[in-house]
Amino acid sequence: MPSQLILQAGVSIHMNNTFTKSLLALAVGGLMLAGSASAQTSTTSGAGPGVVDPGHPRVNEVNQREENQQQRIGNGVKNGELNAHQTANLEKREANVQNREQRDMAKNGGHLTKAEQRGINRQQNRISKSIYKDKHE
Repeated sequence: MPSQLILQAGVSIHMNNTFTKSLLALAVGGLMLAGSASAQTSTTSGAGPGVVDPGHPRVNEVNQREENQQQRIGNGVKNGELNAHQTANLEKREANVQNREQRDMAKNGGHLTKAEQRGINRQQNRISKSIYKDKHE
């Protein structure tokens, strides 16, 4: 019996072999990676609600960690170490971190406080451990 993957858009795809599954996982991961990368490349300067200050060290550190983890997820998909379900779960968690970062920055004129950065780092540490665990199952 073929396995079935339900995408968020409500699309149902029937897959008959591992090669097809691998291609789908790679495509989904690539699209998610591209989407998150484009969302992180805001280069506006100046402080203000919702405005990213690319020169702020705490923001830069958080964004660099997010980028590194996106690369790890992308490599896991590419190498077949992560399946589509694992990838979707990790990407959802990464999106939650990015949303938290944006909310926190909006409250502080485009900056993160040390406490907010610590909270985001805790979330990223948990995701990092999950990436490792999922890739090495």
